[in-house]
Amino acid sequence: MREIVLDTETTGFEPEQGDRIVEIGAVELFNHMPTGRTFHVYINPERSMPPDAFEVHGLGDDFLRDKPVFGQVAQDFLNFVGDARLVIHNAAFDMKFLNAELGWLGLPRIPFEQAVDTLAIARRRFPGSPASLDALCRRFGVDNSAREKHGALLDSEILAEVYLELIGGRQPDFALGAVQESRQKTEILVWRPGPRPAALPSRLTAEEREAHAAFVAGMGEAALWRRWM
Repeated sequence: MREIVLDTETTGFEPEQGDRIVEIGAVELFNHMPTGRTFHVYINPERSMPPDAFEVHGLGDDFLRDKPVFGQVAQDFLNFVGDARLVIHNAAFDMKFLNAELGWLGLPRIPFEQAVDTLAIARRRFPGSPASLDALCRRFGVDNSAREKHGALLDSEILAEVYLELIGGRQPDFALGAVQESRQKTEILVWRPGPRPAALPSRLTAEEREAHAAFVAGMGEAALWRRWM
């Protein structure tokens, strides 16, 4: 099963009010294992970065000015995603921006049901507890010390670890499980039962033997059971 853990950074909160995507980061998983394939791009939003957005992302107008606009990276992004399930923290926010950008270009939008919301999963598993990405890192012991500012690729990599913990832990799909399984198989192959020093005595009574012989005799001369009598 192919999954894409995804995060976006934006100039604000509402695409319909002129806010745009400035960064996309994505990490590929296959059967819950990172493949090493990633997608990462900075995007020129074609507008100024608000001061509060700059504080969050650390991305300024000078840095973004020579970056491609969304239309130049949209098809590469869609090709990378394909029909994989998207794993997103607060999926409604990112999907809203992605589909707004795709819609403005006349490109097909991504169905919302293609996304899995880790925020919703966390709230179901831990009702009443903080469910931010930082809070989940603390809960699961995921190292997020490099997360001084929001960054789409770093957040995707962190979210991938959190996601695997949310769905039941990483051990079943990681190397440790394979080593343990291999060790168990080796032990099974090495051990062999030896012959008994003395055969066990029969537990059949004389009456049971006679009843069995009469039953087989009634099946005729061609009965399979007569071969072992």
